Amino acid sequence: MPKNLKRYYGRGDLHFLTFSCYRRLPLLRAADARNVFVQALNEIRARYGFPVAAYVVMPEHVHLLIGESPGAMPSLVLEVLKQRVSRDLRRPKIPTRKTDVWGTVGRHSSSPLGHAERRLARFWQTRFYDFNVWNAQKIPVVLEYMHLNPVKRKLVAHPKDWPWSSWSFYEMGQTGLIPIDPVGS
Repeated sequence: MPKNLKRYYGRGDLHFLTFSCYRRLPLLRAADARNVFVQALNEIRARYGFPVAAYVVMPEHVHLLIGESPGAMPSLVLEVLKQRVSRDLRRPKIPTRKTDVWGTVGRHSSSPLGHAERRLARFWQTRFYDFNVWNAQKIPVVLEYMHLNPVKRKLVAHPKDWPWSSWSFYEMGQTGLIPIDPVGS
């Protein structure tokens, strides 16, 4: 990532944001972890009032296409979102008592992260990539890049099979996991 990355805010542009888990570890590999991320994104969006035009949550990174909030720059929104997800996924869940296949009662955690993953020094890489989408012709290019990411990574055969994405909204008009604020495609 460039060291002197400039960010341009206050122009009303959409922002194509890409950020990664610490050391590109697949900390979002579990469906439950990706669901925690999507839920947090929706709640932070409601708190700060920024539009979410598109998203894709991958096992080790995330792509967002968001608009600017009247009350917070995208860097602040992203900081709050990353802190929230990190806290929610690292917090040990209340253990439940379950009987295993041998009839032994034990304590089990329902956290999507393993013990070692919860103890990592960081959850997210510090920096993030921010590209201003200032031109309507770039929007379909960004959407295609985002939505094809799970296919290129061989996680699924078709974008329709990856629910942690806004693909279903743009291609089928379905809401998906969170409501999307539509942009021209």
